[in-house]
Amino acid sequence: MLVPAVLYLVQNNLQYVAVGLLDAATFQVTYQLKILTTAIFSVLMLNKRLTASKWISLLILTIGIALVQLPSQNGDQDKNAESDFVKKLVGLFSVLIACVLSGIAGVWFEKVLKGTESSIWVRNIQLSFLSFIPGIIFGVYVMDGESVRVNGFFYGYTAWTWAAICCQAFGGLIVAIVVKYADNILKGFATSLSIIISCVASVYLFESEITNTFILGSIFVLYATHLYGLPEKVPPVLPSNSEDNEELLKSRNR
Repeated sequence: MLVPAVLYLVQNNLQYVAVGLLDAATFQVTYQLKILTTAIFSVLMLNKRLTASKWISLLILTIGIALVQLPSQNGDQDKNAESDFVKKLVGLFSVLIACVLSGIAGVWFEKVLKGTESSIWVRNIQLSFLSFIPGIIFGVYVMDGESVRVNGFFYGYTAWTWAAICCQAFGGLIVAIVVKYADNILKGFATSLSIIISCVASVYLFESEITNTFILGSIFVLYATHLYGLPEKVPPVLPSNSEDNEELLKSRNR
């Protein structure tokens, strides 16, 4: 569990680096590559077999969710706040590494959950504990140690902050259940559908705008989900015995 814990820790911090160096649209689109990296590592590490239609559905899903998350409009501040080439290059490199680490960590976690007898609760405690210690040491006290010493660790926390933490914790447990009894690829589809639901809910809660790209992306996501869920067509295998073959053909003709 040390491996996925460290990978998740590095991946999450790389997301912060990338989103600080890239504009929102570029980050949102490129980060959807984690769907494809998860599928690739599922094939490599778990010997999972994916048909051509499933690969196509994953590609459509990636495009669709990227369209869904594109911002509805670009303000003047976005147009004027252009990063230089080096910053954009570092941001792209960070998000690409984060996508790769996300795929490895998710598939590794799935392999551990399905390959051992330990409960989901034990594995989640191990995962959180092994990432908590380096996160506190390097992420908090090295980077923000002075601020924590002056204002305290929970400075700025509100009821909404605690509610978000509880939702993330509960969601993490659900993700572990999905990974154990399904797989990371289906988790990606569920996450993509949840993004659409969240965007639709934001229309009523925050008066967000539904754009044409959002509608097109939603169609892509829904079609990709339908395509991935279609049963595979397996050609029938005839018995090796010729008499059995004739009997089977007769029964089909009847």
